[in-house]
Amino acid sequence: MTERQKDRPWLMRTYAGHSSAEESNALYRRNLAKGQTGLSVAFDLPTQTGYDPDHILARGEVGRVGVPVAHLGDMRRLFQDIPLEQMNTSMTINATAMWLLALYQVVAEEQGLDKEAIGKLQGTTQNDIVKEYLSRGTHVFPPGPSLRLTTDMITYTVNQIPKWNPINICSYHLQEAGATPVQEIAYAMCTAIAVLDAVRDSGQVPADRFGDVVARISFFVNAGVRFIEEMCKMRAFARLWDTITRERYGIENPKQRRFRYGVQVNSLGLTEAQPENNVQRIVLEMLAVTLGKDARARAVQLPAWNEALGLPRPWDQQWSLRIQQVLAHESDLLEYEDIFRGSHVIEAKVDEIAEAAAAEIERVQEMGGAVPAVESGYLKSQLVASHALRRARIESGEDKVVGVNSFETTEPNPLTADLDAAIQTVDPANEALVVKALATWRAERDAARAQSALAALKEAAATDANLMAATLECARAGVTTGEWSFALRDVFGEFRAPTGVSSAPVAIAPEAGTLLAEVRHKVAVTAEELGVGKLRLLVGKPGLDGHSNGAEQIAVRARDAGFEVVYQGIRLTPEQIVTAAVAEDVHCVGLSILSGSHLELVPEVLRLLRAAGVEDTPVIVGGIIPTADAEALRAKGVAAVFTPKDFGITEMIGRIVDEIRRGHGLGSLGAGPLTNSASHQEA
Repeated sequence: MTERQKDRPWLMRTYAGHSSAEESNALYRRNLAKGQTGLSVAFDLPTQTGYDPDHILARGEVGRVGVPVAHLGDMRRLFQDIPLEQMNTSMTINATAMWLLALYQVVAEEQGLDKEAIGKLQGTTQNDIVKEYLSRGTHVFPPGPSLRLTTDMITYTVNQIPKWNPINICSYHLQEAGATPVQEIAYAMCTAIAVLDAVRDSGQVPADRFGDVVARISFFVNAGVRFIEEMCKMRAFARLWDTITRERYGIENPKQRRFRYGVQVNSLGLTEAQPENNVQRIVLEMLAVTLGKDARARAVQLPAWNEALGLPRPWDQQWSLRIQQVLAHESDLLEYEDIFRGSHVIEAKVDEIAEAAAAEIERVQEMGGAVPAVESGYLKSQLVASHALRRARIESGEDKVVGVNSFETTEPNPLTADLDAAIQTVDPANEALVVKALATWRAERDAARAQSALAALKEAAATDANLMAATLECARAGVTTGEWSFALRDVFGEFRAPTGVSSAPVAIAPEAGTLLAEVRHKVAVTAEELGVGKLRLLVGKPGLDGHSNGAEQIAVRARDAGFEVVYQGIRLTPEQIVTAAVAEDVHCVGLSILSGSHLELVPEVLRLLRAAGVEDTPVIVGGIIPTADAEALRAKGVAAVFTPKDFGITEMIGRIVDEIRRGHGLGSLGAGPLTNSASHQEA
């Protein structure tokens, strides 16, 4: 047998970071020793949203979903003993991307890299702000100024760090927010068009070098469990990108038009029920972006099997890395040309997806492009509607999810026998240590230089100057993340994105005999007994967790069940939530937290409600909440806790009505699936 020449494997990354720069540095060095070939940095929510660890909104969030980086000292410790000239580092950072890139560059300089070596740094900053308004919610500034920051970063890196990918057009989170393959492609492409148009129109890159800009645009996509459809989506992505860059921007060099993408396979479809099934889901999703050579990912990072339960441990991340290594090094996958080339089935599906995506791209362009479509709420409402339809298909059983709505019988799971030990936990004392270290940093830096750098940043922001030089000086001067972002807030303002809830269509019709009809009846009867026109539900997201998909789906279904819904979007303090609850005289407060800060923020909401004299309004909580934490919340007075295993949204709304009745001393409306469901008593 003739030995075949194997292709080089894709970059293998693990999305990681938690607690502190020191803890994360140790984790990175362990992962590199295990054969990981690139770094993927997860930052905590205060870092992502431009707050220092001692800000009121950072309570409970420091070091939870990533590493806190408040200044140059943190970045220095994060990469200690890791030679940056040898790394390919991906940083999942958006609103504050310019700031984190500046810190990274200054650390590289401190490691001894000269200007020529800095120019050879390799890596990626996600830096796609449009999808933050639609899905992740870590935006800070309005769309216009945000696009300016992106433009300034792109032009800086093309000129100074030409191997750096300054932006990852990120469709991953669009799918997490409900996007169909067509929407995922269309809205990502519209974002890319908006970015490229802005760079072109800025005049910071000569026309004859615009191909260099296009060549550094990369994409970060999602691969779901519908294997064939996802593989065809990637081929359609590549086809449309080639067409757009050639026809709209006149790029003749095929290498510059190449569709370059990394992938994180789907986390939306990972289940809390029978979580061992997530392993085969992850493998199947990875195959969709690795099997076909013509559309193979350049970098892959896999979630861990237990992400629906909580923060993965190092061992769980190692398991995900080993999945990639087995496929790349033990199988013969990399020995062949594209095995799907010439398949009429694949080509037909690619044509179908590409044509529909092109039509949706044209529709958005007719609105003025991605930014106006964000500001009008069109894109958000489309995603909320698609997600609602997906949830309705799961609830009806039309879409099968093994272990959730089908094949639910299971043997005891040894992986989760001790559920509290099956996930990584962050020591609550960590936040105080980080805050203390921040105070020390501020006290020991050159305060005059820091203030001068901030003043220069604000002055530059008020002009059309590229902000990278002023940002680099802030990094060197010891400015903090919060100080940098608040200086720009003073000039640019802040932005609250449309929620998409009010305009979302009805996903499930309340036809007679359906569960929704029964719940609507309970809502109406309870409102009548309480002497109000409608029951009022406040859906609140305390803290910095911007993953609002679940909260939006609860809000939409509660609306369809007859509630008046008070939903003000993301990023609220407990004080703001309680103020709204009192002002609106709501009958239930629902809190959604996926970042792990529930034990800090929920009790504070309860305390403030009681201080305001609100005693009969139940508080319910939804999120990724371990069993022990759920018990602790109920012990503190939370009426019900819902986690990812509770996929029946209509049942949840029915349970909310039951809790409202209980809180007001009303009797039960009768036994049935809504009041006797054992699983929802545990929810």
